[in-house]
Amino acid sequence: MEKKAQSGQLLVLVPCPYQGTINPMLKLGTFLHSKGFSISIVHTHFNSPNPSNHPEFTFFPIPDGLTADQISSGNVVAIVFAINANCKASFKQCLTDRVTEQEPQNKITCIIYDEFMYFSESVANDLNIPRILLRTQSATNVIARNALIRLHSKGCTPFPDSMLLNSVPELHPLRFKDLPIYIFDTVENYSELLTNANNVRTSSAIIWNTLDCLEQSSLAQIKQQCQVPIFSTGPLHKASTAATSSLLEEDTSCVAWLDKQSHNSVIYVSLGSLVSISEKELAEMAWGLTKSRQPFLWVIRPGSICGSHWIELLPQGFLEAVGERSCIVKWAPQMEVLSHGAVGGFWSHCGWNSTLESISEGVPMLCRPCFTDQTVNARCVSEVWKIGIQLENELERGEIERTVKKLMVDDDGKGMRVRAKQLKEKIEVSMKGGSTYHSLNELVEFIRSF
Repeated sequence: MEKKAQSGQLLVLVPCPYQGTINPMLKLGTFLHSKGFSISIVHTHFNSPNPSNHPEFTFFPIPDGLTADQISSGNVVAIVFAINANCKASFKQCLTDRVTEQEPQNKITCIIYDEFMYFSESVANDLNIPRILLRTQSATNVIARNALIRLHSKGCTPFPDSMLLNSVPELHPLRFKDLPIYIFDTVENYSELLTNANNVRTSSAIIWNTLDCLEQSSLAQIKQQCQVPIFSTGPLHKASTAATSSLLEEDTSCVAWLDKQSHNSVIYVSLGSLVSISEKELAEMAWGLTKSRQPFLWVIRPGSICGSHWIELLPQGFLEAVGERSCIVKWAPQMEVLSHGAVGGFWSHCGWNSTLESISEGVPMLCRPCFTDQTVNARCVSEVWKIGIQLENELERGEIERTVKKLMVDDDGKGMRVRAKQLKEKIEVSMKGGSTYHSLNELVEFIRSF
């Protein structure tokens, strides 16, 4: 494959195989390729990215040893543990054999690996290759993760119901219920995984998909404690104009539907690539959206409703009730949707990618977090940046109707939209000569120094 980069410097990138972690890694790779580096992506067979979307990269799949039962379980903690246990030898062999064979003119300059693919650091250490850690979650979330690990080590988890609404000492406005819990595995296993991910070990630096204007105090706190340089390069989806890195096929027909809607009238509903809901929650969402009278674009991922393949469990009469006021797709081109003038709000699970993408387009949010960093991000959206509302109770159609109207129509929502637009402008300044611009350029020079 012909390479456009001629620097003689080859970077090996190791993404974690989930949508929210693959996206920023491939965006980072596209940016670094534009600066003259050759890019090789070493990835698992599980959730492998599509090489045809990135012809400028070389892709190397490695066996991950995952069983069908492990994959079907959907237990992210167990799957990531298994990948780290299984991939060290195959990754080392891939680097020493295939990468060097196909890139004989390029010595591996550096390995950039996702924080959850920590087996990469050990291999890089064995081969004496410089390594850099990529964190794809917010800085505030990592501080919250550290707090959760400390609380678990003191025997404070699981938290009693009486504590859930209390503020976590020194982490205002986070409450105990906002700490990044994972509900599908034991607290012990999750805490061990977070400890492994938090450990910088022998990495030379940390690349962080965040930016100063959103997380200045959290980044300052981390930089004070960290012994290596930190490059806050977010939002990485804005650092390059790369092709899609979606693991799911995007239905672009929804854009034509958006073109027919009024300015700021549509609420975009998407709960991400991992969240699942019950049939009862589906019905409450459906009737709440109907009763709000707002047009909506709803992403319903196949298999995301328990006991259903796609939309067959939508309540009887719903589609007739909403008619052309709704558009339902299996997956949407999210960045294109959020930048569309018709979209005035985003009902989101508040994964970090979705949060950054929404803020970058000045779109206020209706937050329905489920687990891990989503709860931290939702709290920041509603209480720190004040650009959204959090649905905290059991989903109920009346509350959904009121909250959607509050976000989309009422004065409260208008204030959130103003603040969201102000944050969008700050991000644009950051990208065009501000802190992100400088961090990206400093990162390039740092890598070239190896």
